Amino acid sequence: MIASHAFAGKAVAVFGLARSGISAVRALRAGDAEVFAWDDKEPLREAARAAGAAATPFADWPWDRLAAVILSPGVPLTHPRPHEVATRAKQHGIEVIGDIELFGREKLGAPAIAITGTNGKSTTTALIGHILKHAGFDAQVGGNIGNAALELSPPGAKTVYVLEISSYQIDLAPGFCPDVSVLSNITPDHIDRHGSLENYAAVKARLLKQTRKEGLNVVGVDDSHCAAIFTRLTSNGGAPCVAVSVGKVLGRGVFVLDGVLYDAQNEHAARVMDLATAPHLPGAHNWQNAALAYAAAKPTVKDPRVIAEAIRSFPGLAHRIEDVGRIGKVRFINDSKATNADAAERALVCFDDIYWIAGGRPKAGGIIRLEPHFSRIRKAYLIGEAAEDFAATLAGKVDAEFCGTLEAAVSAAASDAAQSDASAPVVLLSPACASFDQFKDFEQRGEVFRQLVARLSPSREAS
Repeated sequence: MIASHAFAGKAVAVFGLARSGISAVRALRAGDAEVFAWDDKEPLREAARAAGAAATPFADWPWDRLAAVILSPGVPLTHPRPHEVATRAKQHGIEVIGDIELFGREKLGAPAIAITGTNGKSTTTALIGHILKHAGFDAQVGGNIGNAALELSPPGAKTVYVLEISSYQIDLAPGFCPDVSVLSNITPDHIDRHGSLENYAAVKARLLKQTRKEGLNVVGVDDSHCAAIFTRLTSNGGAPCVAVSVGKVLGRGVFVLDGVLYDAQNEHAARVMDLATAPHLPGAHNWQNAALAYAAAKPTVKDPRVIAEAIRSFPGLAHRIEDVGRIGKVRFINDSKATNADAAERALVCFDDIYWIAGGRPKAGGIIRLEPHFSRIRKAYLIGEAAEDFAATLAGKVDAEFCGTLEAAVSAAASDAAQSDASAPVVLLSPACASFDQFKDFEQRGEVFRQLVARLSPSREAS
């Protein structure tokens, strides 16, 4: 754990005690702060008490002497309307920050690579960590993936922190200055929390504006929002920028053409590797992830051959186009991390003869933009709150069945796939939705899918 000394001897409050919140409590107490904390869930309040905090409703906090409020990223700061705790903090002139800001204020002396974007950031984060570890560095990977930032180990001689950062976390980290920042792409997402796509893009851009001037920004330039951000960053006197593209030759930057990764950061484009040799990075979206990771890791690792070796050996990311088993001719793919249509598209283009499990808590826009890929889908199995809307979009184009729960969907999809005339059918969980209507997060949804596949009866293999 990393102790947070920013508020030593002062009173601070933490609201929201899930993964990042409870880690903030522990870190602040380790840094000798007086901590008040609250969450609606009693087990989480009990964990805060055990960590040394006073579990007190926020109405009863000593607002006249609080130095800061540490807000969980899941608590609305601005949209659709600020939570009452954020409003009260503003009224008292108290700063509202998050765990990433606490991490940044520690000035740990080890470089930090921060990765954000709508899609691909988790795979890119994990891949950067894998490259660094392969090259002999102590890569501490966390943030919005895996361990909370403050739960990572204190720095050693070869430590590099690799942090996935969500837009919610950026909102709460005004002073966090990474050494390298990566922006993968921007598509409509979290509009309810930011008010508009423009506001969402501005939040993502803010992280790169905060990058240390001696550092580096890496930007995927294949969508209009990121291209515009790249243009602005290259003229604002901040950190230097590297452009990354898939399918477009860059005069300067890192690009992928026909599946081959090139480094054109110097005078000539140098061939780095054929990404077809990286078996756990299928599809053009993973070409972008690999190119972003290459550009971000290059200043530290330096040798392109070492980076290429690491990319080839990358084992893949749990819950992201993850092969979790085969029963007879049927493959089962866990893509629970696909929480919006753009992410689901990246899985759909990888397979044919798909028995698609989709649904959950819907995102803006639904699945209309996936229509060009409907021909790949044999049948859809709909779950959660989005089922009726998805069925309306699929009507007349894809046969769909209302299943309600993931368990019912897995059973029906497995049976239909096994009995189909397809030679290599795929049962694909790629929900294109958030998980919060039925699960605590996408990880739990993916683990349940994995367990359901493991429990399928042996008799199903012969069907």
